[in-house]
Amino acid sequence: MTDTAVTTTTAGALASLTAGEIDASRAILVREGLLGENTHVSYFGLLEEDKRTLLVPGATPRARRFRALLVDFGSGASHDVVVCPAEDSILSSRQLDPAEGQVPVVLAEFGLVEEIVHQDERWLAAMAKRGLTDLSTLRVNPLSAGVLAPDEQGRRIQRCFTFVQKTPDDLGWAHPVDGVTVMVDVVTREVLDVIDYVDLPVPHEDGNFHLPEWVGRPARQGLKPIEITQPEGPSFTIDDDGVLSWAGWNLQVSFDQREGLVFHNISIDDGGVQRPVVYRASIAEMMVPYGDPSPQRWFQNFFDCGEYLLGGFANSLELGCDCVGDITYLDAVLADNAGNARVIPQAICIHEEDTGILWKHFDNWNGSSESRRNRRLVVSFFVTVGNYDYGFYWYFSLDGSIELEVKATGVVFTSAYPGAGYPYASELAPGLGAPYHQHLFSARLDMMVDGVSNAVDELEAVLVPRGDANPTGTGITQTVARLHTESEAQRMADNARGRVWLVSNPGVKNRLGGSVGYVLYPEGKPALLADEQSDIYARATYSAKHLWVTPYEPTELYPAGDFVNMHPGGAGLPAWTAADRSVDDTDIVLWHTFGLTHFPRIEDWPIMPVDSTGFVLKPHGFFGRNPTLDIPASTSDHCAPGGAHRHHEGHH
Repeated sequence: MTDTAVTTTTAGALASLTAGEIDASRAILVREGLLGENTHVSYFGLLEEDKRTLLVPGATPRARRFRALLVDFGSGASHDVVVCPAEDSILSSRQLDPAEGQVPVVLAEFGLVEEIVHQDERWLAAMAKRGLTDLSTLRVNPLSAGVLAPDEQGRRIQRCFTFVQKTPDDLGWAHPVDGVTVMVDVVTREVLDVIDYVDLPVPHEDGNFHLPEWVGRPARQGLKPIEITQPEGPSFTIDDDGVLSWAGWNLQVSFDQREGLVFHNISIDDGGVQRPVVYRASIAEMMVPYGDPSPQRWFQNFFDCGEYLLGGFANSLELGCDCVGDITYLDAVLADNAGNARVIPQAICIHEEDTGILWKHFDNWNGSSESRRNRRLVVSFFVTVGNYDYGFYWYFSLDGSIELEVKATGVVFTSAYPGAGYPYASELAPGLGAPYHQHLFSARLDMMVDGVSNAVDELEAVLVPRGDANPTGTGITQTVARLHTESEAQRMADNARGRVWLVSNPGVKNRLGGSVGYVLYPEGKPALLADEQSDIYARATYSAKHLWVTPYEPTELYPAGDFVNMHPGGAGLPAWTAADRSVDDTDIVLWHTFGLTHFPRIEDWPIMPVDSTGFVLKPHGFFGRNPTLDIPASTSDHCAPGGAHRHHEGHH
C-alpha cells in the first residue's frame, strides 16, 4: 500500500478555473487575432497535465494550460487553441477541417435560428397551412444536426422543429407543430430547406404544471415538515483548491464546462495510510437517441456533453428546494461565448445524509445486539439541457463504496401522436405523443487501485454441472476471466449471470494473499438500441457496450471523440481500440455505459417524476476486514448498548 495523499502543488494544478485565468487567456486570444467580433468561444477548459508527471513524488507541475474551441460566424472557421496565460502565449492553434466535425453549439445559435426561420416564406406557408400565423407564439427549437447530407457538407447546420407557446406563461412543449423540419445554416444565416412531411393536428390541451390555476386543486395537506440538522456542523472540510476530506475519504472537486463535476485523486484512509482508488472520474459523454424513424425525426440524437456542453447549463441550487440539510455550496466559474468569466453561483452542492443501517446483528448465542447507522458524502449538481433536467449525485460511503446516481426529470420531448397503435411513441395527452428514446451516459473512470498498475477480471455466477464434484446439483461457483486486451475488454453486462468487473492491482496483496481490488457493479439495462449500420451507431459506438477498457492516454478524454457535433462517426473509442493495446497490469481507464430506456408514461406528463440510473464501485479484497468496525454507535438512548429489547433464544 502506498500513501498518495494529494500534495498542495498537485492540487493546484487540477483546481477549477479562476476568473483571472479566463480573463488573461481572453486577452491573449484577442491580441493574437483569434478572438474577434464575430468569434464565439464554444468551449474553454483546463488542459490537464499528463498524470504520469503529476504522480512523481515531489513533482512541480508546469504552468496551467487551457484549451479554447472557437467558431467564427463570419467565416465559419473553427479553431482548437491551447493558451498559457502564465507564459503569455498561444502554445498551439489548429483550424478544424469540417469533415472532422464542428465545435459544440454556442448559445447565440439558439436565438439566431428563430429569427432566421421566422423570415422564411416556405416555413411561413407551412405554418399558415395549419392556421398558425401569430409569429409571437411560434417557438423554433434548434437541434443538433447529426450526420450531414451530401449537399450540407462543410456547413454548420441546425435542424429545427416548431412549437406553439400560446402565452408567455404557456408550456410550449404541449403544442408541437409536428411534420415540419427546417434546416438552417447558422453561418450564412439562411434556411437551406423546409420539409413539410405530414400535416398532423397540433395538440391543444395545455400542460402548465407550474401554474396553480392549471393544476386546479389545492396543495396536498397533511405533510409535516422534515428537518435535517447538524448542530455541530458538517463532518467534512474543503480547501481553496477543492480538496475535500470526509470520514477517511480524500478527493478533489473541480468543474468543467463539458463534463460538469470532475473528481481527481479519490483515496480512502486505511489505518493511517491514504490509499488511492480512482485518479479521475467524470461523465465524459451522454447521448439521447430517439427511436422514431419517421422522416421528420431520423436525426434526433443529442450528445449533451459533446454537442451542447452539459456543464455549462448547470443550475444555481437553492437551499430547501434542491438541497436539504447542512449544505456547502461551490460556485462554477466558466467562460461565456465572448470569452469572459461567467460565474454560476451555488452550482455544486456538498452535504452528508443518513442512508439507514450500515450493519446490524442480534446474536442468539451470546446475546449481543449491535447496529450502526450509515451515512454518505454527497457531491451533486443539476443541469437543464433543453427540455430535460438531470441531477448528477456522486456518493462516497463509510464502507468504501462509490456510487453515481443520475436523476432524470423535466419535460419529455413531445410530438404529435399519429394514432392508436403507433409503434414508436406513447400518447401522453389527447393527440400529444412522446417518442421512445434512451439516455445513455459514459462514465470515464481513470482507475488507480493502490497504484497505476491495474487489471480487469470479469466475474460471473455459474451453476456447477451435476457430477462427482457436485452430486446434489446445488453447487454454485464464480468464474474469473482476465480481460487482457482492448478487444477482449469490450463487454456487455449480463444480470442473469451476475456479471461484474473487478479492477485489481496484481502487485499489491491483501492479508489473505489476494490482489486488492474494487468491483464495478453495472445496472445492466439496455445499451444502444440501433442497427450497426445506422448513423447513430457510428457516431455513438461507445454506447453499444457497457464496458470498454483502454490504457491511459492523456488525450483520450471523450468516448465519441473531441468534435461530436456533425461528426460522421468512428471517432473516440472505436478508433482508439482498433490498436488492441494491452490492458493487463498497466495504467488503465474504464469507460462504463449506463442509462435509461424510456417508454414515456401518461404519468410522465406534464413534468416527469425522477427516474434514476447509475452504477456502484465497491471494495473487493481491498480492506482486510469490514472497514466500518470503528464507526461509533448512535448516541441515541434507544440505541445505547443494552437498550435493545432482547428476543427469545433459538434459531430462525
